[in-house]
Amino acid sequence: MSYFVQNLIIALNDGGTYALIALGYTMVYGVLRLINFAHGDVFMLGAFIGAYVARALTAGDGAAAPEQTICQAALGILIAMVVCGAIGYAIERFAYRPLRRSPKLSALITAIGVSLLIEYLAQIQWHIGGQAFFGPSPLRYPPIAGSGKEIEFLTRLLGVHINAKDIIVIGTSLLTLVALRFIVMNTRQGKAMRAVSLNYDAAQLMGININRVISFTFVLGSMLAAIGGCLYGLNYNQCYPLMGLPLGLKAFVAAVIGGIGNIPGAAVGGFTIAFVETFVSTIQYHNSAILTPYKDAIAFVILIAVLLVRPEGIFGKAVAEKV
Repeated sequence: MSYFVQNLIIALNDGGTYALIALGYTMVYGVLRLINFAHGDVFMLGAFIGAYVARALTAGDGAAAPEQTICQAALGILIAMVVCGAIGYAIERFAYRPLRRSPKLSALITAIGVSLLIEYLAQIQWHIGGQAFFGPSPLRYPPIAGSGKEIEFLTRLLGVHINAKDIIVIGTSLLTLVALRFIVMNTRQGKAMRAVSLNYDAAQLMGININRVISFTFVLGSMLAAIGGCLYGLNYNQCYPLMGLPLGLKAFVAAVIGGIGNIPGAAVGGFTIAFVETFVSTIQYHNSAILTPYKDAIAFVILIAVLLVRPEGIFGKAVAEKV
């Protein structure tokens, strides 16, 4: 039982990150029928921004390996959300909006181009005000002070190692998912998003400002990616320019498995990928984890299996196309 719970904690940590990125993919597809392949790179930028804010706030300590407080970490996440929201708006406004009436292939190629542009710009070391930013080397993400300390009563109760960092990452992920659910279901802008997702043309005829709704969707999705990037940094204590590529692809797989365009499906898909990865990679033979080297391929094997059995995804609905 302790073995299961320990792996469950690891899966919830990774699953929250996958779910937050996957939600950005599925929301954009729901309103625009576009796969925003630059979304994983916005996640990467969010991690870097959170790291730089944390390093700036802890610079006065003079420590070689500074640690941040919980308030400093929260401020870093908020600033990353604002900056990534602005980046998401700029991507939609200047890269995708001019191609909205163009063939879907043009928008898809543009999305791939924007993704590559962000990735390669992030690998250049920029010097601003005497400070170096980005670059090809991994950047250390300052941890929260005391976050590695075990929570004794939970450790004794469950018989597994649970530290404060696990509670912070999992709790923040779940609270963010609840907040997103409230925004989509109970706010005016959320209802407009659902209307555009159901019928683009009818929503426009009913007076909904399509441009505003699509921009809001990109901003909201980018903010979720920023939260995911900061939580990943807090969990693994590092970020690097190409981190958005593998994690973005896994999150895209999660969105497809859950049913692309379906918000609860994206969250379920993210946690499903994390659970399978975690538990499969711990399968041992003669005290050796035989499937660990293939952990990253597991997500795509699951995708193929789901698409063969249920092409529309777990929560998706098959829609007949009119000719």
